[in-house]
Amino acid sequence: MSAPLVSCHDLHRHYILGGEEIKALNGISVDIQPGEFVAVMGPSGSGKSTFMNMCGALDRPTSGTLSIAGRELNDLTKDELASLRNETVGFVFQQFNLMSRTTALDNVKLPLLYSSSPPSEADDRAYEALAQVGLSDRAMHKPNELSGGQQQRVAIARALVNAPKVILA
Repeated sequence: MSAPLVSCHDLHRHYILGGEEIKALNGISVDIQPGEFVAVMGPSGSGKSTFMNMCGALDRPTSGTLSIAGRELNDLTKDELASLRNETVGFVFQQFNLMSRTTALDNVKLPLLYSSSPPSEADDRAYEALAQVGLSDRAMHKPNELSGGQQQRVAIARALVNAPKVILA
């Protein structure tokens, strides 16, 4: 068996809200292998979003360890975390987070602007990602010109364009 793609041990994330300590995560331990599909489920307020933010390197634990693709997050600077997010994690946000004044193609290209891939390849890679989700014919349309399902597929194409090791949706 290969090394876990996501590994967390005794993960805690506590917040202070209105003078009260909120224990959003309290001792989570899990290893997620490459190719594995995992559903994070629970009632509202149970820490699902907090856990997803941690796995996406958007937040750091209060205590415990978390590594993604073999890199321990506690050891990384803000710039290294941003690089890890861009190269390793693809995000499909609940509200899609598409730029409203930008075409589907340019929305999908956005992660490529922050990556080490050559700018000359950006259009081709973005078109390819849109084709993967059946939207190459809508590449020049803005989000308000797309149905909700098409907007969701643009968000999926954006998450896939850098060929991430981890996709969080």
